[in-house]
Amino acid sequence: MGFKKIGLPIARFGRQAKRSYGFIVKFASVAILGLCFVFVWYMFSPSASAVTYQRSTFGEISEPVSERGELRKSKSSVVPVKNEPDLNLGKGEEKKVVNGSLTDGGKDHMKEEKGVKIVNDGDKEEKEGDEKGSEVSESDSENGKENEVEAESEEGKEEGENTVDGDSTGAEADLEQVDESDELNAKRAKKPKFKGPLFDPKAEYSWKLCSTRSKHNYIPCIDIEVASKRIQSYRHHERSCPKNSLMCLVPLPHDGYQTPVSWPDSKEKIWLTNVAHPKLTQYVKTQSWVVESGEYLTFPQNQSELTGGIAHYLESIEETVPDIEWGKNIRTILDIGCKDSSFGAYLFDKNVFTLALGLKDDLVDLAQVSLERGFPTIVSPFGTRRLPFPSGTFDTIHCGECQIHWQSNGGKLLIEINRILRPSGYLILSSKHDSIEDDEAMSKLTASIGWNILAHKTDDVSDIGVRIYQKPESNEIYALRRKKVPPMCKENENPDAAWYVPIHSCLHPIPSAIEERGTEWPEEWPKRLHTFPDWMNNRDKLVSDAEHWKATVEKSYLTGMGIDWSTIRNVMDMHTIYGSFAAALIEQKVWVMNVVPVYATDTLPIIFERGLVGVYHDWCESFSTYPRSYDLLHADHLFSRLKNRCRKAVSVVVEMDRILRPGGWAIIRDKGPILKSLEEIFKSLQWEIRLTFVQNKEGILCVQKSMWRP
Repeated sequence: MGFKKIGLPIARFGRQAKRSYGFIVKFASVAILGLCFVFVWYMFSPSASAVTYQRSTFGEISEPVSERGELRKSKSSVVPVKNEPDLNLGKGEEKKVVNGSLTDGGKDHMKEEKGVKIVNDGDKEEKEGDEKGSEVSESDSENGKENEVEAESEEGKEEGENTVDGDSTGAEADLEQVDESDELNAKRAKKPKFKGPLFDPKAEYSWKLCSTRSKHNYIPCIDIEVASKRIQSYRHHERSCPKNSLMCLVPLPHDGYQTPVSWPDSKEKIWLTNVAHPKLTQYVKTQSWVVESGEYLTFPQNQSELTGGIAHYLESIEETVPDIEWGKNIRTILDIGCKDSSFGAYLFDKNVFTLALGLKDDLVDLAQVSLERGFPTIVSPFGTRRLPFPSGTFDTIHCGECQIHWQSNGGKLLIEINRILRPSGYLILSSKHDSIEDDEAMSKLTASIGWNILAHKTDDVSDIGVRIYQKPESNEIYALRRKKVPPMCKENENPDAAWYVPIHSCLHPIPSAIEERGTEWPEEWPKRLHTFPDWMNNRDKLVSDAEHWKATVEKSYLTGMGIDWSTIRNVMDMHTIYGSFAAALIEQKVWVMNVVPVYATDTLPIIFERGLVGVYHDWCESFSTYPRSYDLLHADHLFSRLKNRCRKAVSVVVEMDRILRPGGWAIIRDKGPILKSLEEIFKSLQWEIRLTFVQNKEGILCVQKSMWRP
């Protein structure tokens, strides 16, 4: 019946079409049918924005399509495997990323760098206008011969690797929303790869000085260089790097730069011009531990901000808690705040490695003073993100008058301290003015995370209130808590993930199995340096690596490079594996900052276990330290691992120029073609080429930085 009703109007419409005015009806019907066809096609056919949009080739079937119809790479679910290091060459192939860190380089390096001058043989083209005044000549042609580099087969597949902060004007607001779940990190896109040669062999380089607010003290990822009404401070609340890599040279201090005072004399005096800062002179006038004496800043022995001296302060701590034996069972310490450096200076003589953490609001630049004196120091904000260290590594953490409100924001900062502190490790807090409210809040907070308070007293001599807490050694205390706040972290949350990772408001379980790291306290120093616990895999490889670097340092570095090691104090190993280079230098009067790249195998816990210290870092960004911080840089196959990672690998050389002192040295081991390109770049920077040796496509390059500035 229904079909009959529908057919009648259609038949009537056909009879009318045969009449005189049927042409008009025919035309209208065709138009209506055409519109209906367009509408149906629009509603039901696949569009360029559809997920089923046709691929251009069958080879792209495995790749998903974006909303714009563009192919995009899918995240890899393949678990990378580790390739054992070639110890004969002093290098390593790291292909398993276990720190799960997030990197900020992907977004920042996607845009073309400003102020880069590109020079080809037949065609010259200039790109000018960098606010920092940089000008670098480089060819971007991909037809040039690529350096023979072994790229990481699993590069860019790191879990959740991407930026988590925006530019300088919005970073702080964005950080408040970066939080709790690991699902957010898992959904982040992987870092893009940059095709082409690592260095163009036809490139020509010319340089200009940076023009920044911080001038000769510029720290690219810490300092804010774009002032506005919203942001008037000089430093970010969290690490936030410029969108373009640094391609200019940081100037020397305006009043001149002097060759640093050698160790150990630098403990007592340094050149004032080398650490010049507008507020430093005024600050010195109010202090007793530092005195301006002509051209020098001098540091009276055993003087500190503490009445009675630093020796009395540390001895009273050891007497209060006898298990704290400086230089024996206590070897690695993080000193938060970096005030007068007396804490680390005194403990250095007791074989304690104290790493000072200069906070971002240190506008007097006391962290720079600490580095100039020859003490281990880094600069880092401490707010919403994790510090660049693995979990359960520091034996003790000290915070003297650092004015941190531990109980604020749900106690997140103390939760981060709990993460990086070794089980049974100590937290030592000291201050002159403790309120009853703060004491009660701190007691409640430490009880909620199972910490035991060992001492809470006021020293009669210094009038300093000292509190000593101890982290639990097992998970039993967590089960006894009435309120499970903060909660325990999920099993799939990586406690060692630290690079651009927000602080999680949860507690990671304490290792309990014998094969896990952290179940036993390390051996006493110095036996600790050469002891490899059961949880370390491939112990034979570790022993061989230590023996290799010991022989290399003794037979080559100490005698065959022409380096005067009496002038070397601050050393950085830019691409370390097990810390064996640092261990080989243990008899020298130096300290070594071990850097484990975030895209490499996470061996940093092993380095800490040996009683050494290091950090995570991505060399596509600037390091968190002042200009002219180090006397020697060691880069073992660093550049060959940067293949397809950094947009401009030459920016890593610029960063080396920033953090190395004039007169400082760099030892680079890598493949022959890479060393050849690096040699030309160093020549353009007016560095002295002291040694070049290549054999079987592998080689070594030793260079010395000069005082030259453009």
